[in-house]
Amino acid sequence: MTNDLRTGDTSERHDWTVTGMDCAACATKISTALERLPGVADVQIGVMSERLSLRLEPGATGREGVEAVVKKLGYGIAPKGQPTGQRKFVMPRATDHADQDHSAHDHSGHDHAEPVKPTAAESSHDGPGHSHASDPADLDKHWYATAKGKLVIGTGFLLAAATLVKLFASEQVALWAFVAACLIGVFPVARRALAALRAGIPFTIEGLMTIAAVGALFIGAAEEAALVVFLFAVGEVLEGVAADRARASIRALADLVPKTALLEINGTTREVDAAALEIGQLVLVRPGDRIPADGVIAEGSSGIDESPVTGESMPKTKGPGDAVFAGSINAEAALRVTVTKSAEDNTISRIIALVEEAESARAPTERFIDRFSRWYMPAITGLGLLVAVVPPLFFGQVWDTWVYRGLALLLIGCPCALVISVPASIASALSSGAKRGMLMKGGSVIEAVARVTQVAFDKTGTLTAGRPAVTDVVVLDGTEADLLAVAAGVENGSSHPLAEAILRRAKESSVTALSATGAKALIGKGAEALVDGQAAWVASPRFATDSGALDAEGLRRATEMEGEGKTVVVVFRERHALGLIAMRDEPRSDAIEAVAQLKAMGVSSVMLTGDNARTGAAIAGVLGMDHRADLMPDDKVTAIKAMAVAGGVIMVGDGINDAPALAAASVGVAMGSGTDVALETASAALLRNRVTDVAAMIRLARAAVGNIRQNVTIALGLKAVFLVTTVLGLTGLWIAIMADTGATVLVTLNALRMLRFDPERR
Repeated sequence: MTNDLRTGDTSERHDWTVTGMDCAACATKISTALERLPGVADVQIGVMSERLSLRLEPGATGREGVEAVVKKLGYGIAPKGQPTGQRKFVMPRATDHADQDHSAHDHSGHDHAEPVKPTAAESSHDGPGHSHASDPADLDKHWYATAKGKLVIGTGFLLAAATLVKLFASEQVALWAFVAACLIGVFPVARRALAALRAGIPFTIEGLMTIAAVGALFIGAAEEAALVVFLFAVGEVLEGVAADRARASIRALADLVPKTALLEINGTTREVDAAALEIGQLVLVRPGDRIPADGVIAEGSSGIDESPVTGESMPKTKGPGDAVFAGSINAEAALRVTVTKSAEDNTISRIIALVEEAESARAPTERFIDRFSRWYMPAITGLGLLVAVVPPLFFGQVWDTWVYRGLALLLIGCPCALVISVPASIASALSSGAKRGMLMKGGSVIEAVARVTQVAFDKTGTLTAGRPAVTDVVVLDGTEADLLAVAAGVENGSSHPLAEAILRRAKESSVTALSATGAKALIGKGAEALVDGQAAWVASPRFATDSGALDAEGLRRATEMEGEGKTVVVVFRERHALGLIAMRDEPRSDAIEAVAQLKAMGVSSVMLTGDNARTGAAIAGVLGMDHRADLMPDDKVTAIKAMAVAGGVIMVGDGINDAPALAAASVGVAMGSGTDVALETASAALLRNRVTDVAAMIRLARAAVGNIRQNVTIALGLKAVFLVTTVLGLTGLWIAIMADTGATVLVTLNALRMLRFDPERR
């Protein structure tokens, strides 16, 4: 719960888990009913994440009132993190663990949670059931073992029996069997329609279904009414199965973190609940175990498979002091890890929270369809009434014929498929991206990424490794080993990036630094020390020249390398230069490939850097991209705004120094492996820290938008065709309900294709 004291807002935010929602229409029912309650504001519902969040004013509606309304609509609800007592549709499969990750390394059993048994209070229902919910005993059952599955099987059996009686015995007896099948099937639907009506929601698929079925009975179409009710129930089961498959990948994120951990205290270990781990505690992670919490390795070295978290396929060797993520797999040797983040704040939890919140950031297309559906349903209802009444009243047509067509029109006009078309695609794309370490904060970000034509990159830490490396060693006197030994002696113990680069090069060359004393920094010039009892310097070419140590030829060589964007230092003793060392923050190995991929996609790229023009030009030349140098943070913002005139712009940076530019861009993308900044600063984040993932994110977004267009075309196209054929009398009630349910299932299955989309494939 949170409140906003800065604005004087005393309301508190509350979160629940709501089960039984299979389409956006479900979310609309709940939000419409809750928004009518006093003191309720900012209702946010995620169908795929099964999340309800809203703000409550103190002294008005309480949590119990919210839960009562949701239960009366027939959905399961419980405070977030507690069981709701509702079932999940499960398709038949070989084993109960077929969807879990059984990595060859993951044999600890830590990540196989026992099913939570709902309490009586959590399982209770204060009102009629919803079309997507069922008995609490249905939790995690196969579809055919649920109450709704049994209803489908029962009504299907009655329908089949009535058909056989009609064919081989009495049509009169068969008529009553059809009536019974219809009434049994439509009764729970009618209860839900009445509950929605009482909540102020008159236009629902349940209401239209009830009117159509009862109306068909009155005009003597009992057989078709029974068939329609049966097909409606079958369609609901299919929707439930499809929706559960769509959200399975989101649930799978939570399953990455093991449920238990081996806590070590004073040399002894005991198994504890991983969610109860506290910061500072020490846990033992055996080979093959999943790491139970974000932390830092205290003891041991091992290969860490981070693919479950970041999507990075190659294991990383890590040792003491290195950070590890919850859900990663320890592949080789035992580790002792110090917990640095609580369960609710670890990387996986933050990713899940981001995916859940992303559903609230609805895409512009989704918002338009939502507005469209609000007047579409009443319009279809009115049209159905006109079709049923006008021809008989004014043109002397047969009442039964036109009432029948009007009822069919009500069913075919239901906008379920249209309403679910966008959020299903968005949820699948978000989940697909999250599995590969590409996080986008909602449908609005996906659509914005799909439209971009330009990408602006920060240089340091994004296009380059973020630390200088020695590129050239020019010996002017003696050997390279002598040169590096003196330079390492002067720089030994310094934390300056250039000093660290020289020390790394000496270590790589197996050169031992000479003993040195009296080391001190020369501000803006370099450093000096007594090396082997004699003064030695590592300093800028200008300082070396002024000191009389660097001759004209040496200065020329230094100037040439500086022209290549390198930083050059001179290693010298009293009036005697030993040689030159050139360093540069080199481009990342995948940066050139990333720029080439973007160019092939028709997206231009530019590097924005605060470095000098020579360095910027040198790096940009290697990468094959445009650049702008000598930029302060506000200059980067100005550059982004100028680029935006020509189209959408992505800004890629580290999420800290580039915050103003990230905010100014159409989409700000933060690079970083799971850092708080990477997950919270920008509109999107690339956890694998790969520059090529920028191109992959654009491919994913474009594919998602294409999938949305396909879904909208399917939904509207089928509606348009069958609306015409229904009015002309070419199709009847059972075709109408098949078209409605079929369209919903089709768009959901089409959206599920995004879960298997590989954005890295060009």
